[in-house]
Amino acid sequence: MSLVYVFDVNETLLDLKALDPYFEQRFGSAALRSVWFGQMLQSALVATITNVYADFGALGVAALSMLAERQHIQISEQDRQALRDGMQHLPSHPDVPGGLAMLRQAGLRLAALTNSTAQVGEAQLTNSGLRDYFEQVLSADTVKRLKPAQEPYHMAAERLGVSIEKVCLVAAHSWDIAGALRAGCQAAFIARPGMVLDPLVERPAIVGANLQEVATKILAREQIVH
Repeated sequence: MSLVYVFDVNETLLDLKALDPYFEQRFGSAALRSVWFGQMLQSALVATITNVYADFGALGVAALSMLAERQHIQISEQDRQALRDGMQHLPSHPDVPGGLAMLRQAGLRLAALTNSTAQVGEAQLTNSGLRDYFEQVLSADTVKRLKPAQEPYHMAAERLGVSIEKVCLVAAHSWDIAGALRAGCQAAFIARPGMVLDPLVERPAIVGANLQEVATKILAREQIVH
């Protein structure tokens, strides 16, 4: 029986660099986009560890407020809404449609698992033209615990009707790979520029520079000739 390949969304499939003009306009530097997203991830991990749930969108807006305070910049509700809208209209990385098509054409099961709410996840994948590749778009919001907590991965396995070891999480974040492996999943890492694996975590079975390279290795492991 083949595995079910479950994809992270933000940065793994969708390119956050599309938000650079937003940060350039409001903060004077596109480089602060990565600072904002890093703060968002840190806040998400703090919320998860301390068992006080906040949805990913709220964490993103809070991280924006923290960034603005550090930069001594005033932001408006219009600025916050512009970020929310921008997050829902991110393009895919160029390698993503081809990589997903390879896997779907081979008959493999694909799903998405995002820390965003289900509504945002559906909007992101629909607006980027990727929705039809996935049988389900699953959200950690369902279990009120964000990845890399174990609950979202187990929820995904349950919703997909497979045991946890039949789930292979595909992600570009080392923390997501760690969460999946420690929950009992298998994993595949997309080593996008600047993304590296944690040396203290078991190495996933598949590592590639982009999704098409990862897809080729998945097909080889599944013994499917592409």
